[in-house]
Amino acid sequence: MADAPLSEILCTDYHTAGEPFRIVIAGVPQIPGATVRDRRERAKDDERIDFVRRLLCHEPRGHADMYGCFLVPPDDAGADLGVLFWHKDGYSTACGHGTIALGAWAVESGRVEAAPDGATDVVIDVPSGRVTARVSCRSARVESVAFRNVPACVLARDVDAGGTRVDVAYGGAIYASVAAKSIGLEVEPRQLTELIAAGRQIKQALEGTGVARHPSDQRLSGVYGTIIYDELGPLHQRNVTVFADGEVDRSPCGSGTSARCALLAADGAMSEGDVLTHDSIIGTTFLARIVGRSAEGVTTEVEGIAHRTGDHRFVLDPDDGLGTGFVLR
Repeated sequence: MADAPLSEILCTDYHTAGEPFRIVIAGVPQIPGATVRDRRERAKDDERIDFVRRLLCHEPRGHADMYGCFLVPPDDAGADLGVLFWHKDGYSTACGHGTIALGAWAVESGRVEAAPDGATDVVIDVPSGRVTARVSCRSARVESVAFRNVPACVLARDVDAGGTRVDVAYGGAIYASVAAKSIGLEVEPRQLTELIAAGRQIKQALEGTGVARHPSDQRLSGVYGTIIYDELGPLHQRNVTVFADGEVDRSPCGSGTSARCALLAADGAMSEGDVLTHDSIIGTTFLARIVGRSAEGVTTEVEGIAHRTGDHRFVLDPDDGLGTGFVLR
């Protein structure tokens, strides 16, 4: 028998630089909490909410690398919307590619009024804080989205992660970074199996250690992913981010790009006005800039583009023995 009867769930799907993002428009029970960060904690423990996450992430409606969000009220009237990001293993603290998709969706759906030509700011409360997606339009079409992230900072350098030396930085979520050549790999699709194995091993080695703790809020702790990168030239890198339990980001990873900027800035390799060209394993690109500094770290803007791929009405037949589905990886 299925897990539970369910009414329709309405979604609009986007991809940002190849990475999927499923925006749930309707059909989710109300998620209580005073702030978006509070709601993330409540969602994790609420079976009614997590039922919907599993249904939309797992096969046959999703897949092992699926990503999406629930829309929730913002923390206050200063933001246009709030959001909880999710994947097959739970709820993330940040999602840059999702923020880009949400900016495009907010303008294209009319949720936020935008001029047909010029830039419109979409302010979004996410678990890591308040971010802004600046949506640039021409002739009423979205051309690009640049999101200004929460401050990014370096947490640790040259840390042992099960025999591999890594750097750890925060960009809304905590990431370990390692040069692919240092582990005998290249960021190429033909080596994806080995890249996933390396990313999982590094993440697992750092879990529960001091470098996995957020400096000020335990709710933001935990190593979210491993960024494995190739140096292609000055301020030009290609990466694959292996996050959660072996999921692969097809995009260059938005919040991970912010974390990379923090490390490059600490090395003196990137300053305000410089542009990091950050490629993904499938050849798509984000452009990143440092636009400010504070005691908390560097403020970054990460620019990309998102495209709508479809609108969906998902249901669960009460006689469907697979229930919320399955994951093969």
